Amino acid sequence: MAELTLQAVDREGNIIASCSGEDFVDLVCKHHFQEGDRIHLASSEYPVYLNWQADDGLGAAFVYLTGEVFYEIPFGEQRVSYSPKAFYGDRHYLYAELASAEEIGYYRNLALNPADQRMEVPCFPHASANVETRGEAAFAARNAIDGVRANLSHGSWPYQSWGINQQDDAVLKVDFGRMIRTDKVVLYTRSDFPHDNWWVQVTLMFSDGSALDFPLEKSTKAHVLAFPEKETAWVKLGRLIKADDPSPFPALSQMEVYGRNI
Repeated sequence: MAELTLQAVDREGNIIASCSGEDFVDLVCKHHFQEGDRIHLASSEYPVYLNWQADDGLGAAFVYLTGEVFYEIPFGEQRVSYSPKAFYGDRHYLYAELASAEEIGYYRNLALNPADQRMEVPCFPHASANVETRGEAAFAARNAIDGVRANLSHGSWPYQSWGINQQDDAVLKVDFGRMIRTDKVVLYTRSDFPHDNWWVQVTLMFSDGSALDFPLEKSTKAHVLAFPEKETAWVKLGRLIKADDPSPFPALSQMEVYGRNI
């Protein structure tokens, strides 16, 4: 049992809407969000596995929470990588629900988190990188785990991606916040040809210090990277080798990491 709390708060910390419940809480927020508004998610116990939805226009996420979360409502340039429906209007439906033992044991894409943020937060999975093209939201690391696979163009939603700013040493990290078992990674590389380049080889790195190389080809379809099951706290994608092509712009639309919780 866990007491879950959801709140919408303004930039001054004033509560706009609030609700609590045992193992499940939902919140109808009748409010036009303003810059500086946040969603507060808290539990009476940590760590905890939850299904939670920060907004009905964003979609739900299966997450591992190690502390309370303040979700920053995106505004301005930060909105370009979100659906125009997300956080828009004066009615929003939010919820959080304690995950069942069956759900926790499912084989699933453990990297999926449409509510990930561009900051260190106690909510996993979480994506980060050593570079994001020009620091723009359209090319942020979080875009690679938001569940949007559209890869035939680039720029604003639904074509947001992780952009590497033409750096050969670019690395993307998906952190799970705990140990998991995984045996497959699926990549959707951005395929806005001829604007885009592509990678002919990538490397997956794991928290046990091991690394695996995989060849890729020019394709709009999923690249399925299968390997013997590994236990790891995170997966890194790096050592990205570009194709011999005039374009300097390879990028990643989505990274999926399939496995189970330990």
